[in-house]
Amino acid sequence: MSRIASPARESCRDEAADVVPAPPVETAQGRACSDIAARNQGFYDALWSASSVTLPQRFNTWPLLSALAAAAPARLEIGPGLRPRLPIAGTSFVDISQPALSRLKAHGGLTMLGDVTALPFPDRSFDLLCAFDIVEHIEDDRQAFCELSRVAKDDAIVVLSVPLHPACWSAFDRLVGHVRRYEPDELLAILRTHSFSLERSAVFGMQPKSGWLLDFAVWGLTHKPVQAMRWYNGLFLPLGLLLQRPLAWSAGLTDMANVDEILLVCRRDRRPAEQSTTVERMQKVLEAPDMIVELNDGRVGDSHISSRSKLMRGKP
Repeated sequence: MSRIASPARESCRDEAADVVPAPPVETAQGRACSDIAARNQGFYDALWSASSVTLPQRFNTWPLLSALAAAAPARLEIGPGLRPRLPIAGTSFVDISQPALSRLKAHGGLTMLGDVTALPFPDRSFDLLCAFDIVEHIEDDRQAFCELSRVAKDDAIVVLSVPLHPACWSAFDRLVGHVRRYEPDELLAILRTHSFSLERSAVFGMQPKSGWLLDFAVWGLTHKPVQAMRWYNGLFLPLGLLLQRPLAWSAGLTDMANVDEILLVCRRDRRPAEQSTTVERMQKVLEAPDMIVELNDGRVGDSHISSRSKLMRGKP
């Protein structure tokens, strides 16, 4: 994946690792998942190749997101497939599926192939970010949260959804490429670690509650994937859109009992003034002509900074 260079790229890996240690790279059932990215891409490439774009106005998230988008000139949605929730025209989309991106681009989206663990944008790029049903698919989910935090501007709104309760792990989770489900307390700790303040939440998701229907979906997608995807796109998705209820918002974290999936609206905390100033100074250093870096206390900065600046401009 090509990446846009970001001088003085922010990083939260060191501090995050001390607060919320990441689990081993394995599914909720202990299955190794070194091939999870390839399996995800294969599954969703096949799904989106047989689908068309569902306009965001059809989802129950539209009342919230259309209002937020109107006040957010710089918008990013990660992994939308062909089910975008933000207004398509003028929104940046990053996805691992080229078939999905091609269709979004035809509708006016600004598309780029990539994934959430290495977003191809500079620090502090976006006013509004969405990641629906994404981080549970990622082996290194802490890196995904780091990237969301990095590209969000101060006070940016970040909207994401995740499945809950590892005890509810099923064959359907495995089929659609999940790596994990989250415990509510764990999720809150991850958000705090990555500078997100939870403002409100709601019960979310269109997954059927019927066990036999989920079993049927697993069987169909496993044994007759082409026919199953036709049934999903032609019947089950339109029916789910018709039956979806308005979102019922709660301040902070809603009651998690018997909730399969949750939608979170968070705000990116403001960066400390000292950190913001340092980042800005480093960006100027790397962009400026030959210079000597003078720090706040009057000392001369390390020579490797000036050397790096020269190398970036092709000088010896």
